[in-house]
Amino acid sequence: MLRSAGQKRVTGAGADPRVTELSSSVTRLRRELAAHPAQFPDRAIAEDELAALEAMARSGVPEILRLRRSLLLVAGAIGSVSALAVSLSEVRNAVELFGSGS
Repeated sequence: MLRSAGQKRVTGAGADPRVTELSSSVTRLRRELAAHPAQFPDRAIAEDELAALEAMARSGVPEILRLRRSLLLVAGAIGSVSALAVSLSEVRNAVELFGSGS
């Protein structure tokens, strides 16, 4: 597509930046978890809840209490895997962007 000088390409116009941050942080953590070689008892729980978080982000209007519940389950499942701590923290920060939900 040709654009004249001064025109900007706009992608995702109107997208909620909180949803974008949630989606990118969940994707990053899912990718790191998939690449992590260790098997641990609650890995399947973490994978399922990350999939749920991704689906909520795709919906565009995530339910805050459900976000927090999924975050708690993910944190409980992989919280002791230090290699995933930074990405888990990014997901937590993304969830916190939505507020308390109470």
